[in-house]
Amino acid sequence: MKHEKGYLIALSGAVLTLLWIGVFKFTPTEAEAIRPLVESHPLMNWLFAILSVQGVSNLIGIVEIIVAIGMVIGIWKPRIGYWSGLAATVIFLTTLSFLLTLSGVWKVVDGVPITEFFIFKDLVFLGIAWLSVERCRQYL
Repeated sequence: MKHEKGYLIALSGAVLTLLWIGVFKFTPTEAEAIRPLVESHPLMNWLFAILSVQGVSNLIGIVEIIVAIGMVIGIWKPRIGYWSGLAATVIFLTTLSFLLTLSGVWKVVDGVPITEFFIFKDLVFLGIAWLSVERCRQYL
């Protein structure tokens, strides 16, 4: 499968971010940090009925790590890359949806609406994930 250097650089950024954040999910600090995000999300809040705060965070971390590894393997195995790209698309869409589900995420400062800008990085990662799906689909 032929890949452009720019795509591989972008993919490495998405993969490293998923790995890094995925590993961080195993810490109590990150588990507590994502708690309000998961609690406020209508498609995720049910997780706390069956798992602890740390358990939910660990589960999310495991998924992020597996997806990141799958995206790397997808460079050589398009079928794995396709499914990993779809999973990454779901991850990044979910993260971006926190902008709509978390109360108080938007604030007005000096008349300008602002939010937690770190979430916007996932818009770029969403594009990379979808590009991965499109590139791998042609080889299935």
